[in-house]
Amino acid sequence: GSLRVDTVSQKDVYHINSVDEISQWEIVFCVPQLSEAFMIPALTAIFDQYPFLIFNFHSDRGHETINYLVADLLQRLLIKQTKSRSYHSGDNALVETKNGSVIRKNMGWEHINQKLCDEINRYYRDYFNPYLNFHRPCAFPTIVTDEKGRKEKSYQLYQTPYEHLKSLPESRKYLRPGVTFAQLDGKAYSHSDNDFAKIMRAEEEKLFGKIRETDRQNGSSRKT
Repeated sequence: GSLRVDTVSQKDVYHINSVDEISQWEIVFCVPQLSEAFMIPALTAIFDQYPFLIFNFHSDRGHETINYLVADLLQRLLIKQTKSRSYHSGDNALVETKNGSVIRKNMGWEHINQKLCDEINRYYRDYFNPYLNFHRPCAFPTIVTDEKGRKEKSYQLYQTPYEHLKSLPESRKYLRPGVTFAQLDGKAYSHSDNDFAKIMRAEEEKLFGKIRETDRQNGSSRKT
């Protein structure tokens, strides 16, 4: 696993978005602040949700990921840390694209009270992250070289991150100790893609009902 990591601000909370650049496996986590007190537990929880070993962690130069505590955590886990070059936003294009197509598309822009981070993370862990990885297809590029040597990306392969993970040569050796494809198959095939999407959307409606009710109780007049 080679993770691309970025954060998305939504008023009073921050979504930490992480995407494996090989399989496009994606884990999202929510924190109330981008402080060291929240980032270390958040990154630990993110790593624990990946079924395979992580060998690289790439981010931009934000203080939330470039600090000695994060560096110490990654060093203890034997994960190499790399960072984007200044003024080269394309260095982290994969996760930044998914910030919009996944985070903004599903979580929107409306205000979220900080006290609901635990509720959001339960939704992410039990419904949203499994949906992204077991039931939502992603486009995987093929590099095509023309007769002049120019390289272009062609998108003809569409798979879920889990399907792509299983298709990799010797994929079993990349799994974390104690994780098997039999266990992951149980999660992937217990529901059809459409059925799990309906379950996920129903839970999303419950979550946003709590978000709006909390804003009403707090006297907030913020709107979507």
